[in-house]
Amino acid sequence: MKKIFIKIAKFLGYEIIDQNNFTSPTLKKNLNEELSILNNKSIVLPLGEVKITRKVKSLLIIFRTNTKIEIWDQNKKRLFEYPKIEYVIRSLNSLIKSIKILETTIPKINIHTIIVDDNSNNENLDKIKKISNTIKNIDFVSLDYKKYKSVINEQKSLETFSNLASLLQSFELGKEKGEDLVFFVEDDYIHFESMLEEMIFSYERISSQTNQDLFICPSDYPYLYMDNSRTNILLGNKRHWRTVDKTLCTFLTSRSLIDKYWENFKNTCLDRHDPFEKYLNQIYKKEICISPLKSLSLHLTNINSSYGLAPFIDYKKLWEENNQ
Repeated sequence: MKKIFIKIAKFLGYEIIDQNNFTSPTLKKNLNEELSILNNKSIVLPLGEVKITRKVKSLLIIFRTNTKIEIWDQNKKRLFEYPKIEYVIRSLNSLIKSIKILETTIPKINIHTIIVDDNSNNENLDKIKKISNTIKNIDFVSLDYKKYKSVINEQKSLETFSNLASLLQSFELGKEKGEDLVFFVEDDYIHFESMLEEMIFSYERISSQTNQDLFICPSDYPYLYMDNSRTNILLGNKRHWRTVDKTLCTFLTSRSLIDKYWENFKNTCLDRHDPFEKYLNQIYKKEICISPLKSLSLHLTNINSSYGLAPFIDYKKLWEENNQ
């Protein structure tokens, strides 16, 4: 009788929870495992399931690198005080780990990675390519200075110009090659292995509930706590998320929102604004933008920077886990 009841429940689209054994007979899983099913349903105990109406088809990751500039626009050293290439390597290591977890969890999702490199020397470029070759479907693009000389306003330094140019080239690639979700990633973030998995599953869940596309920032920045701003708390796949009205330039969104707010994306890169993300932040007055509680990524800036280290993270452990 029990087997028949399980079959009927599964046929009708219901899931059964056995709280005695802490399992789901219909899902054939322990309740500590991943219960959500991509493009189908999001399951969070004890709230039940959310039917997925906003299905994720593909993910384009654009990772932009600069191995020469220690901290752009600052005369400070980063946490742990290593040469910049070391941060790029560990950032890329952590991103690739997260990609592999996502490929294992959701083998059907199409993942494409593009690295936009700002004139690294051959030695550093070889290091980046050696790590990158451990995943499939990855391309390298060199920053084209000439293409943007007549587009970006004259800047006080080459470093500022190159930062704006690489960001604009990344946004253009997202608009041109993105098919569904696009993740723009800077090279000084170290990510938890679950980062991409949590963002994709949470994107589907929250977007289906709100009936609109989102912006997702993977880092819980300390500057978000500098004032008493009001926020909403949303439930993602395996953690809470809060609505925010500011990000830096590492975030995930949809190709449709890139098209919708293309002038904001482009204007961000035409000059050095104050704040730098001025035109991106304008979008968040109209669209939902969320960041995780607690952080999925750690921005490795100076330890005193309000734009850097997320609270309540074991920084050194994450740093050492992503060594070569």
